[in-house]
Amino acid sequence: MTTPASEEKTEVGSYFISNYPPFSFWKKEWIDRAEAALDRPPKPGTPLGLYIHIPFCRKRCKFCYFRVYTDKNSQEVERYVRALANEVDLYKGRPALVSRPLSFAYFGGGTPSFLSEKQLLSLVERLRSSVSFDGAEEVTFECEPGTLTARKLQVIREIGVTRLSLGVENFSDSILEEGGRAHRSEEVFRAYAWAREVGFEQVNIDLIAGMVGETWDNWRECVRKTIDLAPDSVTIYQLELPWNAIYARSLGGINAADWKTKRDWVDHAFSELEAVGYHVSSAYTVVRDSSTRFVYRDAVWRGADMLGTGVASFSHLGGVHYQNLDGFEEYAAALETGRLPLGRAMEPSPRELLIRELVLQLKLGRLDGSYFFQKFGLDVLQEFKPAFESLEREGHAQLAPGSVRLTRQGLLRVDALIPLFFEPQHRGARYT
Repeated sequence: MTTPASEEKTEVGSYFISNYPPFSFWKKEWIDRAEAALDRPPKPGTPLGLYIHIPFCRKRCKFCYFRVYTDKNSQEVERYVRALANEVDLYKGRPALVSRPLSFAYFGGGTPSFLSEKQLLSLVERLRSSVSFDGAEEVTFECEPGTLTARKLQVIREIGVTRLSLGVENFSDSILEEGGRAHRSEEVFRAYAWAREVGFEQVNIDLIAGMVGETWDNWRECVRKTIDLAPDSVTIYQLELPWNAIYARSLGGINAADWKTKRDWVDHAFSELEAVGYHVSSAYTVVRDSSTRFVYRDAVWRGADMLGTGVASFSHLGGVHYQNLDGFEEYAAALETGRLPLGRAMEPSPRELLIRELVLQLKLGRLDGSYFFQKFGLDVLQEFKPAFESLEREGHAQLAPGSVRLTRQGLLRVDALIPLFFEPQHRGARYT
């Protein structure tokens, strides 16, 4: 299973695994299964979360693969906000959702902080006519530093946001410019200071290892500046080149770091952050306080129901996966005629649902066999013994009775290891 040097090059394709089975297996013909799941009462004790997709950005990053728009005027933004509120309203009476409290809410993008204070307050007011965030354990809000003001951050806090995530990515202005980011480093420091003044319960910084133009000297400086800011948590992703990213169309002309270098950079960051008291929480995150919780992450990785709203958003409800229509016009038009904007769906088998939780929880760097036995009635360490033994032989995991722990080497490449646990028909298939 050792990776040949020739395969360490960063090629076009999907790397980060966020769901299972792969999205390429979901079909429009199976939308009725999503409708059926909405008409069933929920399984008792299953947490419910709400994802709110805000697809607007000042610029499109060259590595971005999300459904985002940089060309919408205020009337179009208002149309979208109205459609989003209508979508949540259509859901509120469905048997799977009626009277269920939210465990978490997540404003993601795109750039949620692209919205003006007035637009944000209007959106939340409309959403609250259908659903309440008040009892949620966590409300996360993603921000691009250059879109923030002190007043906007105050509004974001007032609407109930507990966790603010700043998309810093890098502290070098030249690397930010090359990657198509709209903000610059000066705006990072200004926004971070404002966020601290407002008093969010958790402030997170996002970094990307391997942005085009990155060097060891600059990466060390990025890590040092992160430590100086002392955020509550840091998320570090390794740059990938998805099929629909701008960079994917010009791969031959860019200097992207190989996977080994990116892993070395993340390892350096983890080690430096650990040296000042941070704790590794997953393959991508470190936390300053070991008791810090990620309600959204942990709930989704343990099979919670999540209602994804907005254009192209993904949901997992009642054991069924589905995605919304992925075009702005199609999405808005569906809701303007009173229809849910469902685009494609898949109903995984019980075994596929088990695999989904297994591979996602591996990203935590540890696996508890008793959890799976209690929930699925299966000894996963025995069921997937050849795969786990392969990880151990390669130095990626340590096996113990009833548990698995990934080594640092395994944790840093976990997304490349996960397909070992896929069903045969899903291995080697296009992920998206």
